[in-house]
Amino acid sequence: MFEKIMNSLEDTEQFALELANLLKAQDTITLEGDLGAGKTTFTKALAKGLGVTRTVNSPTFTIVKQYEGRLPFNHLDVYRLADSDEDLGWDELFYGDAVSVVEWAHLIEQDLPQERLGIEIYRIGENERRFVLTPRGKRYEALCEELMK
Repeated sequence: MFEKIMNSLEDTEQFALELANLLKAQDTITLEGDLGAGKTTFTKALAKGLGVTRTVNSPTFTIVKQYEGRLPFNHLDVYRLADSDEDLGWDELFYGDAVSVVEWAHLIEQDLPQERLGIEIYRIGENERRFVLTPRGKRYEALCEELMK
């Protein structure tokens, strides 16, 4: 487990940009955190780092939004899938050529790739956040080590 404190919105955005530079096709990032913790803010900056030029917003009512950039980018918000056993083509999303970010990922835990980067965001002040990164798999362990340099 790795931990990083963000003291401002700019710190969060910079961290997301740094992570985006390390990502490749089929990478999956799961995001957890209370409402207002900064999941969508982080995701917008990550998308920018992946070269997405369209406006990125939470796909709350559509479950998934897809964007084109340096790499294709899937943004999933699975909050509305609680207590659902619906298969939405997870394999195509997670094992295609895109980077995927999943908000409220615990709700589809059984459908997620085993290897992924879990990020929990905790609000500790008006603009301060604590990011807890949990890498699952050697690739994500190396990625976290690179981010923490």
